[in-house]
Formats: sequence, structure tokens, C-alpha cells
Amino acid sequence: MDRLAPQRRPEGAPGGLQKWRNLLFVHWEVPVAALRPHVPPALAIDTFEGKAYVGLVPFEMHEVRPTRFLPPVPTARTFLETNVRTYVHLRERDPGVWFFSLEASSALAVLGARAFFHLPYWHAHMEQAREGHRVSYRSRRHWASAAPATLEVDYETGDDLGVASEGTLEHFLVERYYLYAATSGGKLLRGQVHHRPYPIRGARIRSLDESLLAAAGLQRPDERASVLWSEGVDVEIFGLKRAL
Repeated sequence: MDRLAPQRRPEGAPGGLQKWRNLLFVHWEVPVAALRPHVPPALAIDTFEGKAYVGLVPFEMHEVRPTRFLPPVPTARTFLETNVRTYVHLRERDPGVWFFSLEASSALAVLGARAFFHLPYWHAHMEQAREGHRVSYRSRRHWASAAPATLEVDYETGDDLGVASEGTLEHFLVERYYLYAATSGGKLLRGQVHHRPYPIRGARIRSLDESLLAAAGLQRPDERASVLWSEGVDVEIFGLKRAL
């Protein structure tokens, strides 16, 4: 499977611009069978050396522009976001991300993403504090069902690892440029983003308590497979297209 092709910039102008900052990538190895019921049948679960992963990614969104011609929307210009995701491909091509949930502290961003990108966004009360290399991040979902959906994580950023090399687990987990979504009618869509490769660092979790995976119907393993951090990238957003 070609894992470098998605990194190439699509032709034409982007539909929007964003800046993703201070991303923590926490991943666990999970059985493919545990993910299969939660992913559309047309998508295959993507694996690295036969292993599947679920990721938890809290980060900051800055300078969010719905189109490149408009200034950032004041109430959705800068906010916190957290996603729970796994990795998929379509018929041995186009490796990308399937999102189980996305939390955002901007209600406007949630409504827009649900309406125009068909993604399972939730509004959440979120806060973050930084002191040197230490970060604390909190999230509690609003509009929630009976199941709690919270995150409390404290971590430290670590050594510079540069850019992930093709063929490594780090590249498999972080260098993802396609996203898949499904409409209420079951139509499968694919979107694309473009940015420079992530500059990544190691990270150490000091404490982590979350119920986002359980809210998505997933059981979180005790042992983490990977913890990485990136200062972030500037992102071009390209529109959704039919995947099939």
C-alpha cells in the first residue's frame, strides 16, 4: 500500500485553513475484531505488522478559517479538541482515519463539523494548562448520553525525534492525511488535509483518566503502545468527496 501518496498536496485551492498545535498522540494496541463493529463494512482496518491501534489525540485548534478568503470566525477561532480514532483503508489504498468521536470546546465548530463534514463531534467543557514541559488537559462532554465522556491527562514532553520515517510505527500512527466519514444515509465520504510532516517528540504520561474510549464502545487496554507529542502544523483542508 502506498502510504506516501496521501501526503502529496491535492491540486486546486483548499476549502479552509487551520493550525493544529500541541498535539498529544496516545495509542493502544487493540484487536481488529474489537474495532470491526464500529467501522463501516466498506473500510478495512489498517494494521502495522498485523496489529491495529486506537488513538486518543488532545490538541489545540488555532486560526480556523472556513474558507481561505474569510478571516477566522471569532467564536471558533481558537479552541481545544480531542479525537478518538483508528486507522482504515479502502481496498488496499488511501490509508486514513476513522473517527469514533471528536470533542471540541467551540459549540459553533461542533455544529459546523457535524453539518458539513458528517463527523461525530461533541461539545465539551475543556481546559489546558502548561508549565514548561508539563501539560495538564481536561475535557468533559456536554450533550452527553448516560455514558460519561471525560478526559484528564497530565504529561511531559520529551526528546526530539525529528520527522517519522516511512515504515515505522510512528509514521503509521501520525502521518494520516485522509479522513473518512459517513452520511446519515450511509454514503461513504473521504476528505483530505495537507501539511508538512509532523515534527515529533517523545512524551511521558504522568496520569491519565478517561472514559472517551468506553463512550465509543471500546475497551481500553492497560498498557499504552505509543506516546508522542508534536508542536503542530499549519493545515490546508480539502472538501469531502464520494469514496465509493
